[in-house]
Amino acid sequence: MDPQARRAWRGDRELELSRKEFDLLRVLMVRAGAIVSRSELMLEVWETTFWSSSKTIDVHLGWLRRKLGDDPRCPVLITTVRGVGLRFEADSTAATGSTR
Repeated sequence: MDPQARRAWRGDRELELSRKEFDLLRVLMVRAGAIVSRSELMLEVWETTFWSSSKTIDVHLGWLRRKLGDDPRCPVLITTVRGVGLRFEADSTAATGSTR
């Protein structure tokens, strides 16, 4: 991931991410291995504490998982910790073969 250029790759393939998808991925990757709560994501990605829709995060997460090739039924890159938040798996970068 290149935060300054707002570009991300999975292996050698560059991902075409929307602004919010990129921001969501960046927040999760910066805290790889840690659980990030939904309220933290709303504040950091959407810059609000107001939940305009309870599905906002879920919709963007679904799009992001598809673009990453992460099976939403059995995700390995971004996991959901029920009732707590989301976690980018710290060892998932090794599984992607990414050096960026």
